[in-house]
Amino acid sequence: MLNAAFAANIFSRLFDDQSQYWIDNAGHITLGVVMICICSALVIGILISVLYMFTNRKRGYAQSYVITLPMLSALVSTIIIAMCLLIDNSSGTKTAIALTGAFSLTRFRSAPGDPKDIAYIFFALVMGVVCGIGYVGYALLIFILLAAMLIVIHLTGFALPKSQDMTLKVTIPENLNYNGLFDAVMEKYTTSWLLRRVKTSDFGTLFDLVYSVRVRDSADQKKFIDEIRTLNGNLDVTLVLYRYDDQIYDTKAK
Repeated sequence: MLNAAFAANIFSRLFDDQSQYWIDNAGHITLGVVMICICSALVIGILISVLYMFTNRKRGYAQSYVITLPMLSALVSTIIIAMCLLIDNSSGTKTAIALTGAFSLTRFRSAPGDPKDIAYIFFALVMGVVCGIGYVGYALLIFILLAAMLIVIHLTGFALPKSQDMTLKVTIPENLNYNGLFDAVMEKYTTSWLLRRVKTSDFGTLFDLVYSVRVRDSADQKKFIDEIRTLNGNLDVTLVLYRYDDQIYDTKAK
C-alpha cells in the first residue's frame, strides 16, 4: 500500500518538466524523445477521434474530420518540438508555448456544423502542444478526465433541450389573412414561434410565410403539418432544420 508521501512524490513528478530527463550528456534532445512526443500526440489524437465518433454516432460525422484530429495533434507537437530544438531548452520551451497563441488567430474556412466540433479541434491542438513540450503524462491525465466527462454527458443526455429549433415554411393564398391564423396549432406543437419573413410568389397569388419555431420533442411532426394544411388550403408546407435553412431567408446574413 502506497503511503501519502510516496503518492505525493509520484504526483509531483507527473507535472515536473520531464524534458530534463530526456536530454543527453551534450545537452541535446535525443531522437527517441522526439519520436515519443510525436507518437504520443498521434495516439492521443486517435483516441480523441474515437471519442468523437462515439459521442456523434447518432448524429453522424465526416471521415475527413475524424482524420483531421490526430493530424492536428501530431503536427502541432512537431512544431513545438522544432522550436525547442532551434533554441536552447529553457527559452525554447517558453517560446514554443508562446507560439501556441498564434493558433487562436486561426480561422477555419470550413465551418463545423456544431460548436462541439470546434471544441474537439482545440482539444486536439492542446494535446499536441502538451505532448510537444514533453508533458506526456500530463496530457494523458487531461485526456482521461475530459474523455470521462464527455462520455458521462453523452450517456446522461445532460443539457439536452426538450425542443428542436426548426424552420416552418407555409404557402397560403393571397385572400387568406395569416395574422393569428396558425396560433392555435403553434401553441399545441411548439414552445415558441416567430414569423421571420413574408414573400409573395406566382405574381402575387400566393404568400410564402417563414416561421422560426421550436418544435416539442414529444410532438408528432406529421400531425403538425397536417393541421397546418387544413388551414392553408392544402398548399405547400415544409418543415426543415432551422440552423441549416435560416441563412436563405435571413437578409442580414447576405
